[in-house]
Amino acid sequence: MGVTVPATEHGTRAAYLGPEGTFTHQAALEWARLHASAGGSAADVTVEPLDTVKNVHDVVADGTADVGVVAIESSVEGYVVPSLDALLSSADVVAVDEVALDVSFDAFVRPDHAELTAVSAHPHGLAQCTGFVTGTGLATAPASSNAAACRDAGPGTIALGPTICGELYGLETYAKAVEDFRGGRTRFLVLTRRSTADAQLARSRAAGATAWKTMLAITPAVTGPGVLARITAAFGDRGVNMSSLITRPLKAQESKYVFVVTFDEAPWDQGAREVVSDLLAAGDSLKTLGLFPAGAGFRALDGVLDPDHAPVGSVSAKDSDQARDRGLLW
Repeated sequence: MGVTVPATEHGTRAAYLGPEGTFTHQAALEWARLHASAGGSAADVTVEPLDTVKNVHDVVADGTADVGVVAIESSVEGYVVPSLDALLSSADVVAVDEVALDVSFDAFVRPDHAELTAVSAHPHGLAQCTGFVTGTGLATAPASSNAAACRDAGPGTIALGPTICGELYGLETYAKAVEDFRGGRTRFLVLTRRSTADAQLARSRAAGATAWKTMLAITPAVTGPGVLARITAAFGDRGVNMSSLITRPLKAQESKYVFVVTFDEAPWDQGAREVVSDLLAAGDSLKTLGLFPAGAGFRALDGVLDPDHAPVGSVSAKDSDQARDRGLLW
C-alpha cells in the first residue's frame, strides 16, 4: 500500500497504522467519536490505513492527512519505540491528543486450518500473551501488526488480535482473551502538523480541557555525571510532576542521549515555563513532542494485587540482610 490518503471534499482525513482491524484502527474510530462530541462530526472523519508508522508521519507532515494515529505506550509492554523515534526525528509533526483503549487478544485460526505450527502477532502482542503462546508449544511468527497477523494467517497459524479481526478476515475463534493480564491498556497519540496544532488545541480547550500533559525532548548540552539529576531537579524545584522519563540514543552519536519527559502541565503554565527557562539557561536543546488533554491514563492491572508491585526479586528495607545482599549484589 502506498502512502497516499485520498483527499476528501470536506472533513478530516485521519491516517493510522493498518491494516483494518488493528487496535490503532479502533483508536482512530474512537478519536472520530470524540471529535464528534467536541463539536465535529464522526461522519466527517475519513480513516485510512497505512503500512508503517513512518508513512503515517509522512502524510501528516506533507499535509496529505490532517491527523495521524499511532500507538505510543502499552501498560504491559511499555513505550512503542518506532512511534517515539518518529516523533523525535520529525520537524513538522506533533501530538495534540491521545486515546487510551482497553486491549484484549483473541486467538484465531482458519476454518479449514491444517496442523498448527506457529503463533503470529505483533511482537508486543506476542509478549502480552506469553502464557498462551508458551502453552501451545508452537513457534512464534512476529508480524507488522496484530491485524496483519490475522489477515495473513496461513492454514497452520494461530493469529492473535482484536475480536473484530475474526469477522474482518473470515477466521474462527480458537480461544478468547488470551492475554496474560486482564485490564491492559494502550495509549495512542493523535498527530498533526505544528502549523495546525493551535487550532486542534483550541478545540480541546473549547471542549472543556483544563488539565494537560506535555511530552518534552531534552538534549543536554553537556553529558556526564549529574546531567540527569540536574534535569530531574529542574522539575522538582519548580513543583512540576514528571509522570514518565524515557532515554533514547541520538542516532550516529555514541554515548549521546535525548531524554523524553512527560509532565503534568501545559507549556504555558507558570511551573512549566520556569522549568523550560531553567533548561534553556543551562544550554539544553528542547522540543515539545506532544501536548494533549490529560485523563486517558492507565489503570492498575488485574492480578497485580500490590499497588507497589515491583519486579520479581526486588528487595526493600523490610527484607532480611541476606535477601538484600542477594537482590542488590552488595
